[in-house]
Amino acid sequence: MSNSPVSDDSRPSSAVVLAAGEGIRLRPLTANRPKPMLPAGTRPILEHVLNALIDAGVDDIHLVVGYQANRVRSYFDSTYRDVPITYHTQANQLGSGHALLQARDGPDGPFLLVNGDQIIDHRIVEAVSEAHGDGTATLAVVEGPEAVDYGAVHLDGSEVTELIEQPASGEFRLFNAGVYAFTEQIFETLETLSVERGELPLTDAIQQLIADDNHSVSGVRTDHFWMDATHPWDLLSLSRELLSRGWVDAPTVDTDIYVAESAHVHPDATLVGPVVVDSDAVIEAGAVVGPYAAIGASTTVGSGSVVSDVVVDTDTVIGSNTTAIELVAGQGCEIGAALTAAGGPADVVLDEQVYSNVDLGGVIADRVDIGGGATLEPGALIGPGSTIGAGVIIRGHINAGSEVVR
Repeated sequence: MSNSPVSDDSRPSSAVVLAAGEGIRLRPLTANRPKPMLPAGTRPILEHVLNALIDAGVDDIHLVVGYQANRVRSYFDSTYRDVPITYHTQANQLGSGHALLQARDGPDGPFLLVNGDQIIDHRIVEAVSEAHGDGTATLAVVEGPEAVDYGAVHLDGSEVTELIEQPASGEFRLFNAGVYAFTEQIFETLETLSVERGELPLTDAIQQLIADDNHSVSGVRTDHFWMDATHPWDLLSLSRELLSRGWVDAPTVDTDIYVAESAHVHPDATLVGPVVVDSDAVIEAGAVVGPYAAIGASTTVGSGSVVSDVVVDTDTVIGSNTTAIELVAGQGCEIGAALTAAGGPADVVLDEQVYSNVDLGGVIADRVDIGGGATLEPGALIGPGSTIGAGVIIRGHINAGSEVVR
């Protein structure tokens, strides 16, 4: 099948976005909200995804929601940037193919499909949309060492001849970026498959299309930006990339310094770019914020604090004279004065797996209250709703709702 551009009239104008998953490996941040609603810079990951779709010309969006679905619905409501949103519910988390099936009554004609938990350049969406002509499926293909993690793709020219879900080695260089265009045939194919081992992967249906001579699956190679967050520390990497690219909503006040008009930055505070300060945030006197700091809406950074390489979500208060490096803080936290989070490297345990030499000062989930003078050892994870007493040294993982005193 040729990858020559097709007319604008035949390009898919609808998109399905899969946003039903929890993101287990991003706990404790996903204890109360789905992975697509975690912050990338100062906006939820899913908001960046919708921006990419709309910038690529999509005018009809279908969101498949499931885990903590109300967090998605309440944030986006029925429209985003004047584009209507239709919600479809995946009641049980049974894989990407099963999730897509929940939207089978949604798109009318060819449509785009993307994951709601990964940032994509709108030009990837445009490339897939433009290349999708008379074939059954088109997918974005990226070159890089990540093929071992994301699944390899074999191409013969522009034809996809095989998908390899779990490559045994790093010899594969092409991988599936998770951006697709489909005809409605994909729903018919998915309905012929059964849930095995608790999942119905979308790739099983694509493999079946590849094997069927009556259908064609093509790949579009792209080198535009693509990134997701699999672990909590990936939110720091994602934020660095977005800040470096200027993919933020706040106005530019200086080179790579972005401050919302309603934010208040004290004249004696220092912003070191790249940095973004969102609406109604307060940066007090003597604070040094940045580089690579994303300060969420209605958040306060106390006087004399030094914070760099951080993602601080909305409505959080960081007390005075805090030192925080490589820190992820959730929503509605109260962090007392003189907190110390000096940064990694650290060995971090997630879901009984040890990740070595991770650059992570710590993760503070939503609604955590930390007393003054506390210290986070590198790699500390504090579950939501926890209370940490003054002067406490936190190591390892603190379960949700815990109370820790000296």
